[in-house]
Amino acid sequence: MVRDYMTPHPETIGGRDLLSAAHEKMERGRFRRLPVVDAAGALIAIVTDRDLQRHAGYWPSTHVDAAMVENPITIRSDRSVSEAARLMLDNKIGGLPVVDDGRLIGIVTTSDLLRALLNPADSK
Repeated sequence: MVRDYMTPHPETIGGRDLLSAAHEKMERGRFRRLPVVDAAGALIAIVTDRDLQRHAGYWPSTHVDAAMVENPITIRSDRSVSEAARLMLDNKIGGLPVVDDGRLIGIVTTSDLLRALLNPADSK
């Protein structure tokens, strides 16, 4: 199950935060994507390192909402690792926010899926 391999309580950012803040969080945490949440903590978008690169040179003056991808593809925690892999492959993305009952609870990435591959009995 996705819940067994996801990163729970992922680092997030707000849409009105600056891209420089997103970049700092990504560098510090050594990850390539950040879920974007509204004031209530609901997932509204995702911003990736690729999105940041499109705005290189303007990070200190550009808000996350100018670079983010709204309504990202998500997965529930009770879904299989195979389903997560299929979604990532079909959509050419490297990570999926994990959302249960409308609430962001984690994120699953290609690295997590590789971990699942090494433990196939756990990934059903």
